[in-house]
Amino acid sequence: MMNLYHCMIELRPEAHALGFAHATTAWMDHLKAQGLVTEWRLMRRKFGLASGAHTDFLLEIAIPGLTALDTAFSALANADDAATRRYDQMHGMIARVDVGLYRPYPDPTQRERIALI
Repeated sequence: MMNLYHCMIELRPEAHALGFAHATTAWMDHLKAQGLVTEWRLMRRKFGLASGAHTDFLLEIAIPGLTALDTAFSALANADDAATRRYDQMHGMIARVDVGLYRPYPDPTQRERIALI
C-alpha cells in the first residue's frame, strides 16, 4: 500500500519554473535511484486556475510506508556533496511549501481505531 507525500509549492519571485522543474527532476530521480522513493510527479497549476491555498506547483512522492519515509529522512541527513548540491539547487528556488502525508482510504487496518491511550 503506497503512501503519498504531498507538497504544495510556491517559488521565489526570481525563480524560473523550468529551472525548478529541471532541479526537481535531478533531485527526485536521485532519490528514486537510491530506492528512497517509489514514484514521483511534479504538476503545475493550469492557467493559474485555483482557489484558496492551492499553490502553483504540486509535487507528489509515493513511498511504501512510514518505515520507508523514516529511512529516506535518515539517508538525506547523511547525503554526500553531490546529493546536497542537487537538493540545495531545488530547495533554493522554493519560497513556501506545505506538506501532507496521505494513504489510501479506507484501508484494511482502519488505523483511526488504533491508539496508545
